[in-house]
Amino acid sequence: MDIKRHIKELMEERGWTNYRLSMEAGLSHSTVTNIFKRNNAPTIPTLESICKAFGITLSQFFSEKNGMAELTMEQRSLFAAWSTLNEDQKEALLLLIKCI
Repeated sequence: MDIKRHIKELMEERGWTNYRLSMEAGLSHSTVTNIFKRNNAPTIPTLESICKAFGITLSQFFSEKNGMAELTMEQRSLFAAWSTLNEDQKEALLLLIKCI
């Protein structure tokens, strides 16, 4: 898989520029620009930030296009909230969910 090409495709689907991706992903504009201009492969943390901006998981990013599932706004909200929790909070939440 050509990671840079796939990122570009996802940007084009949304009508995003390099600048917009950098803002949505919380990355510097130079980081995003260097991915495309200097042929730098993104690091895993950078790619995770990019995927989060697109509202997809790393797994979805690397899956075949027809296998990509769209997340609902509710699911995106849950994933965003989950990512802010510490490990104890995540464990407590999982226990609560199992009890429901």
